[in-house]
Amino acid sequence: MNFRQSLRNWRQYRRTVSELENLSNRDLADLGIARVDIPRVARHGLK
Repeated sequence: MNFRQSLRNWRQYRRTVSELENLSNRDLADLGIARVDIPRVARHGLK
């Protein structure tokens, strides 16, 4: 993976984490995501 792709992936990860962190606990629960699982969910989305 080259630098540009790594940077793109990191930006996507941060964007996903930020969007999920802005959801309420109820919205996260509706999606089946616990707040502590946000980083894992964001990483999984890159693969």
